[in-house]
Amino acid sequence: MKNINRLAATEQVNQITETIDGSVENVIFFSRESGFTVIELHMSDDIMTVAGEIGEVSEGEELTLTGSYSAHPKYGMQFRAVSCVRKLPSDISSVKKYLASGAIKGIGKKTAARLTEKFGIDVFDVIENEPDRLLEVEGITEKKAAVITEEYKKIYGIKNLTMFLSSFGVAPSAALSAWKVWGHYAVECINENPYCLCTKGIDLPFATAEDISEKLKLPKDNPNRIKSGITWCLRQHAAEGHTCCPAERLADLAVRLLGVDSGVVYNAIKMGVKEEIFDTAEFPDDDYVFLHEYFIAEHFIASRLAFASNIHTDYDYTQMIELEEAAVNIKYAERQRKAINFALTNGLMILTGGPGTGKTTALKAVISLMVQRGMNVFIAAPTGKAAKRISELTGFEAKTIHRLLEVTFDNAGQTKFVHDERNQLKCDAVVVDETSMMDVLLFEALLRALKPLCRIILVGDSDQLPSVGAGNVLKDLLDSGEITVSALTEIFRQASESAIVTNAHRIVKGEYPEFTNNNDFFFMQRLDTEECAQTVSELVAERLPKKYDISPLDDIQVLCPSRKGAVGVEAINRALQNVLNPDAPDKISVKSGYNTFRVGDKVMQMRNNYDIVWTQGKEKGMGIFNGEIGIIRSILKPDNAVKIDFDGKLSEYSFDELIQLELSYATTIHKSQGSEFTAVILPLLGGYEKLFYRNLLYTAVTRAKKLLIIVGSKNVVYKMVDNNLRTFRYTGLKRFITQKFNDTP
Repeated sequence: MKNINRLAATEQVNQITETIDGSVENVIFFSRESGFTVIELHMSDDIMTVAGEIGEVSEGEELTLTGSYSAHPKYGMQFRAVSCVRKLPSDISSVKKYLASGAIKGIGKKTAARLTEKFGIDVFDVIENEPDRLLEVEGITEKKAAVITEEYKKIYGIKNLTMFLSSFGVAPSAALSAWKVWGHYAVECINENPYCLCTKGIDLPFATAEDISEKLKLPKDNPNRIKSGITWCLRQHAAEGHTCCPAERLADLAVRLLGVDSGVVYNAIKMGVKEEIFDTAEFPDDDYVFLHEYFIAEHFIASRLAFASNIHTDYDYTQMIELEEAAVNIKYAERQRKAINFALTNGLMILTGGPGTGKTTALKAVISLMVQRGMNVFIAAPTGKAAKRISELTGFEAKTIHRLLEVTFDNAGQTKFVHDERNQLKCDAVVVDETSMMDVLLFEALLRALKPLCRIILVGDSDQLPSVGAGNVLKDLLDSGEITVSALTEIFRQASESAIVTNAHRIVKGEYPEFTNNNDFFFMQRLDTEECAQTVSELVAERLPKKYDISPLDDIQVLCPSRKGAVGVEAINRALQNVLNPDAPDKISVKSGYNTFRVGDKVMQMRNNYDIVWTQGKEKGMGIFNGEIGIIRSILKPDNAVKIDFDGKLSEYSFDELIQLELSYATTIHKSQGSEFTAVILPLLGGYEKLFYRNLLYTAVTRAKKLLIIVGSKNVVYKMVDNNLRTFRYTGLKRFITQKFNDTP
């Protein structure tokens, strides 16, 4: 089969725009995500290859295509389509072929033959306007007739919507998303308010909606435009981690975006509050504006935690703790004993501590004693790596929060959870590790799924980076001063022998790490970027595997502060792929975007995908999530499929889904959160100064279990330690917690 992913390669393009007509002879390739399609079009006595973002078409369908001819160096002459108008087949042969293609659910080859024999070229008119007449055809029941009619209307509704949006240059993938939300009313909704295409689930850029609005000649002071512009500003803010925005700052952003005065913006905010699009809150320093979902989430979190903080039992567990000490042959430190006892007697606790402070040991005792008391304890973490790590450390099963809550989908195709306030989890206590990684919407979802008397133990390190999603949950909880915190600070003797541990604590305190180049913490000075990159490649491919008998793929991870530059993620990944998994004549590869993937490559999922099915032995599940790392096991070109092993979970990706992946021999420090690696290599040289700050360095250092090597400049390390400008986020959670805890009797 042709390598479809190379069809977009450099071509000699004829700039003359032409229009051609024909019927679809064969569909070679279709990507639901991008709408990119390759077909063979029957034109009179000729067959022409057509490629372009024309959406889903079916064999036998008649098309009018606008575009230009091009001579591809490998695939010859083809037509590159930029627009497409679909027509129903007009001759009996095409009608029969179209129906037999399986385009309409409920119609196979036999039924297609019977329908065309009975109704001829009028069959589509019968399906749409006289569905009862379908019962005249052998084998069609009332139920089947209803399915055929509904499917036909859906197909042509989507196709009409696709054509409508394509006239504005909008990709077919957006049409499918819009159909899921509004169905047959989609065109009407977009004509009335094109800015609805910017909403969550469709997520078109505001500028695209502006173009559509201009072509529809809608007024600039249209209230929908103003509210949508404000929403866009808040969503952009949320993408940077903020759950709210100071009102004045938001007004300035909206004024610049929309070209209206601030009075219009403030009036639109008031209108949006009434319509529950926005919410506002008065804080001592300023008035803040929230998207409704974030306001509700932070308010609910504060209320739920205030309730949990009032759960208390008067019982001294000292004797049980002593019995646990004897059973596991451990003597707990005094702070650990207090933390264990508090967790057993109270409804809410935060357990914090840096590396080597015995946080996991205390947590393991808490879980063990709760289980001994007959309690059903669930352990969760925001990522698969973090869940696996806490499971290995404690010996108790842990799941990702998504897997614990069980992901499903609503009618609009948006994700939701099986477990919520109407179907709560059957647990008496929940332990959440790596709480710093949890955003407010995920935390809200988890809390809604917990029974009122469920005990909540939040575990984390506030010096780690905040969540990728909006919010700063752990920091806000700690800074509120309202929640009891068990902070473990003493470094135990065995851990104190690790330079990784001692230097991590030095970094947190604003002290420079000690470069003794022994034990497990090493520094290699390389002041030239090419030399630095070359050293990183040598360490991964040769020096570390040879000296420590470790795997370049499974045990070594390169972490970079940024993606760009000679020692950034993208450049290091290309270099390491060429060294560890070079191209060869007999090696199968597939190109996707800027990446070329080969069997044996180490890859990372870059966004949550709840649709991917995986198998692990006899177990089956759905969902591969942002940050999960896997190895490509096979590339099946005839099936357009790639099989990837994500730490024992075997998943299959279609070629068009590979856009969600990137090489991960190197990854950003942000993406490494919640993971631990046997050996970490950290190139620190040059780059964007704003990305070089203390808790980024701390996070990178604490990802290493046995070996850390910094390659680059000591001055960069010192600058990172000196720069304690933590990632600032606008949130309301801290203030809401203070309010709710003081309101609670």
